[in-house]
Amino acid sequence: MSDRVLVSTRKGLFTVARTSNGWAVDRVSFLGENVTLAAVDPRSGRWYAALNLGHFGVKLKVSADDGKTWDDAGVPVYPEGETIATGDGKEPKAAVLSLIWALVPGGADQPGRLWCGTLPGGLFKSDDHGQTWELVRGLWDQPVRANWFGGGADLPGLHSICIDPRDSRTLRIGVSCGGVWKSADDGATWEQVGNGLFADFMPPDRRFDPSIQDVHMMVQCPAAPDHLWVQHHNGIFRSTDGAATFEHIADAKPSGFGFAVAVHPADPHTAWFVPAVKDERRIPVDGRLVVSRTRDGGRSFDVLTAGLPDAAAYDITYRHGLAVDGSGSRLAFGSTTGGVWTSESGGERWGLLAERLPPVHAVCFG
Repeated sequence: MSDRVLVSTRKGLFTVARTSNGWAVDRVSFLGENVTLAAVDPRSGRWYAALNLGHFGVKLKVSADDGKTWDDAGVPVYPEGETIATGDGKEPKAAVLSLIWALVPGGADQPGRLWCGTLPGGLFKSDDHGQTWELVRGLWDQPVRANWFGGGADLPGLHSICIDPRDSRTLRIGVSCGGVWKSADDGATWEQVGNGLFADFMPPDRRFDPSIQDVHMMVQCPAAPDHLWVQHHNGIFRSTDGAATFEHIADAKPSGFGFAVAVHPADPHTAWFVPAVKDERRIPVDGRLVVSRTRDGGRSFDVLTAGLPDAAAYDITYRHGLAVDGSGSRLAFGSTTGGVWTSESGGERWGLLAERLPPVHAVCFG
């Protein structure tokens, strides 16, 4: 089991460690600064932290000693003259990095490879541990990218990157709002996949258009890579054919809406969600913070409440705010109100971190 959780917050990166008395904050990095995402590279042991410093731009930091010290890494840069033309009627604007929204290590056969998804909707790769970055033109130059638009942000964003453990040259990505894409040749060429996803916010004739789907988060089961789960604006979807097609899970309890999803590393039928009420509300159903879990591929759901607030609670969990470790039994999630909960039992019971943290953007096990 993993004994550390990296919690990215509005006011710093908090390392939470497992102790004999439970979980506690062990170290704080970048205190007071907006850390939007952290990632751990299991191949090298490096930690990465993405910061959004407003006027001073996006920064990427790297640590080789478990967060004791940090150095500057490179950040993706869009080539001069690139523009964003979205499908929502806005005038094209210059493509400028505004958020690192996904950071994923490549396969074991690509020791320096990192993949980075950004807002505004670009995919970058690095082969030197993040010191330099290259825009993946095979995706960026897709003509259908002109249909993409922002989902909760002014611009489209690439937030989900799934590397196939059978072949590190095969990857699948999720874009809000741009749907699901697959490459089988290390990003050189791409195909739009994700048939079966639907967008109720679009006119009927474009409801099933794969190029405008608002994928909130997509995860892949490491032990069964053809099985993927999507938390979408219009519900929960599941694929068993490598994201070619998706089935809508119609009876998700207590709600099919949310942002985060985690899948069991060895059991593709088990997945967790943090449900909410969608659109203008964005609060837990009936003001009750719960985690939902399916263990039969979405046919039924357990609503997990033990250890979570039993009174009115209005926490929302962002896309990267829920994580499961390699054992499949230890989970963590964080919320917009600064709560962090951990479970040792697959979500059956949760414990609240004693410290009250700033609003949580993301969690990951280290």
